[in-house]
Amino acid sequence: MKELLVPTAKGLYCTIGDFFIDPLRPVERALITHAHADHARAGHKHVLATSETLAIMAARYGQHHAQHVQAISYGEDIIHHGVKVRFLPAGHIWGSAQISVEHKSHRIIAAGDYKRRHDPTCPAFEIYPCDVFITEATFGLPVFRHPDDKDEIHKLFARIEKQPEMTTLIGCYALGKAQRLCLLLRQHGYDKPIWLHGAMTKLMELYAQNGFDFGALRQITKDQKPPAGAIILAPPSALHDRWSQQFEPLLRVMASGWMTVRARAKQRHANLGLIISDHADWDELLMTIRQIQAQEVWITHGREEALLRACALMGQPARPLHLVGYTDEDDEVT
Repeated sequence: MKELLVPTAKGLYCTIGDFFIDPLRPVERALITHAHADHARAGHKHVLATSETLAIMAARYGQHHAQHVQAISYGEDIIHHGVKVRFLPAGHIWGSAQISVEHKSHRIIAAGDYKRRHDPTCPAFEIYPCDVFITEATFGLPVFRHPDDKDEIHKLFARIEKQPEMTTLIGCYALGKAQRLCLLLRQHGYDKPIWLHGAMTKLMELYAQNGFDFGALRQITKDQKPPAGAIILAPPSALHDRWSQQFEPLLRVMASGWMTVRARAKQRHANLGLIISDHADWDELLMTIRQIQAQEVWITHGREEALLRACALMGQPARPLHLVGYTDEDDEVT
């Protein structure tokens, strides 16, 4: 079973099936969990992913980002060299998937990035039994307990009401976070146009073309500027660059699970941190591990030590993979 998936310098490799999961460099065969840039790279010969992930990769890298692409639906089985592959909802962003790899009754699930709370942009994470569960640990410390999204949006509205003359600039990732924020704002009663930095428009349009209703959106141009008091969505880097100065006075907001740590908000030059994350927090990581009850848990890209200790206290065998090259910080502009 240990030969079914092994960590390599290029990423997780299936020796029997001869394919990689989320490889860091171009390979012959790549299975992609989701379209964030640290997991989905251009240049592979063959790519297998959900149709949504393939659509995002095409929008970002061009139609010829791989020599050959194949779409797979959630719950569909594909057998390659005797290895059965199945993609399952991960709840991270649109099109995100856990990847189940099975051979001779042994099953390993590589969860990729995932979260457990409701997100209208993607199906909810699905529990699926396995022998080995590979979990991320982005927020694998007890300090990371994310509040309810509703409470964070109400916190934002309360701050806006105190200073209605100020324009609100929200720094957020262009893929996943921006779309989720738009829907959260609409869900909680914000019906004015939402203004977009140019770097946000391509993926917002792609989502809209696939049935997501964000209400009125406006792209900021030289000839079209938001009025005072508007809400703008922009890459995190825009919170402190020269571009943002034209909208002063500004309420600078950063939307990220990292906003639990006040020093992170200061690093982003944010006046307000919204703790809205597309990753499982500490309690959700532990809940997921308990629910799956795998024979062994493998922990990757994150705070491995604390989660290893928590698994030991639960009597859950676990080990770190020490994979490098995966981060939550790669999608600021693209």
